[in-house]
Amino acid sequence: MTQRLLPLCLILLSAPLFAAPPAAVQRFADGLETLDGRFEQRAFDANGQLREQSEGRVALAAPRQFRWDYEDPYPQTIVADGTRVWVYDPELEQASVRMQAHEEQSSPLAALIDPAELERQFEVTEEGERDGLTWVRLVPRKTEDAQITEARLAFAEGELRAMYLLDSLQQRSELRFSGWKRNTGLDAKLFRFIPPEGVDVVGDPGTDAEVMPLGDPAG
Repeated sequence: MTQRLLPLCLILLSAPLFAAPPAAVQRFADGLETLDGRFEQRAFDANGQLREQSEGRVALAAPRQFRWDYEDPYPQTIVADGTRVWVYDPELEQASVRMQAHEEQSSPLAALIDPAELERQFEVTEEGERDGLTWVRLVPRKTEDAQITEARLAFAEGELRAMYLLDSLQQRSELRFSGWKRNTGLDAKLFRFIPPEGVDVVGDPGTDAEVMPLGDPAG
């Protein structure tokens, strides 16, 4: 079975980012309460070879709730409910859970709904206009244990259009977003996850939850 891209997704579901955001970021974040759209993702290895392509739906709610629904090629759901992060793989009939605070290290995506910590967490460079997009580059200030070493965000007409990520293994991921809907009153149930009957839960949903990788033999 093709390896899933869960580590990237969990990085994207992390915590706050900035204090004095560039104009393009601030324009996108101003007044944002909920966000719902589509994504396409491509992942490349360190040699630039395409490893995997996927697509699906992403939804966000201020200040800390997220949901990614991977639809193709493999169905998977990632839900951050503000306290915990759930990862559900219907093919494996398994869900993993961890406290959301453990995910909050460095998150380019979090800029969409809470830009208050950007300057504290990242060195931010405005890279100007290119291909009709306004580009912003983010580099983590704390490089120790940083999974993402560089991120580039592309904006147009007040919307996030693309995000390019480079990780510590020199693997590159490209995400393109479309069909954003702002403040449409998303159902709160969208950001809750209850494991279906018969699904194995790896980790403890309680206050001391600690995630284990999907498929880990210890689970």
